[in-house]
Amino acid sequence: MKYNFIAIEGNIGAGKTSLATKIAQDYNAKLILEQFEDNSFLPKFYKEPDKYAFPLEMSFLASRFQQLKDQLSSQDLFKSFTISDYYIVKSLIFAQKTLASDEFNLYTRFFNIIHQQLPKPDLLVYLYVSTPNLQRNIRDRGRPYELDMKDEYLEKIQQGYFEFIRQQTDLRILVIDTNELDFVNRESDYKQILEIVNQDYPIGVHRITF
Repeated sequence: MKYNFIAIEGNIGAGKTSLATKIAQDYNAKLILEQFEDNSFLPKFYKEPDKYAFPLEMSFLASRFQQLKDQLSSQDLFKSFTISDYYIVKSLIFAQKTLASDEFNLYTRFFNIIHQQLPKPDLLVYLYVSTPNLQRNIRDRGRPYELDMKDEYLEKIQQGYFEFIRQQTDLRILVIDTNELDFVNRESDYKQILEIVNQDYPIGVHRITF
C-alpha cells in the first residue's frame, strides 16, 4: 500500500469494517476496529435519543480517542501499515446531528482538545451508499438495536459527512460510490476497490463512481 495510515469511513451499514478487515488480512496491516458494541448507551439511545444522545456521544468520543491514541502511538514492526474502520472526526459529525445546540457547543470544546492530539490519516476513504441500500445492509447484519433505525436519521448522518468533506482543505479524501458493488461477496468488486485505493492522490477530494 502507498499509505501508512488509511481510515475507512461511511454511514451506518456502509461496509467500513468489512472492507478494512479484508484489506488488513490481505496486506498484513495493523487493523483498528471501532469498539462500539461495548457501549451500553447505544441501545438506550435508539429507544430514547433525546435523553441519551449526550452521554452516548461523550462515551464514544472518549473510547475512540483512547483507542486511536493507544493504537497509533505504538508501532508494529511486523505490519506494513495501519488501517482503521473509522476516523475520530465521525464523533463530531454524529454529535452535530444528534445533540441540541447547547450540548453540541460543549461537546465541540472537548472534541477540539482531543482532535489535535491524534494524527490525520494519509488517506480517508468514504464509502457512499444510498439509504435503501444502507437499510438492507442493516437488516442483513441483524443487530437488534439498529433494526428500527429511521431513514431520516441515516440521511442526516450522510449529509453531515458530505458537509465535512466539502470543508476539508488539508486531507486526502477518496469518495467511492459502492452502490453497484458487492466487495464482500464478489472478488472482482473487491479488487476494483483495491486498485482505486492503492493509487497516488494529491490533497483534496477525489470521487469515484461505478
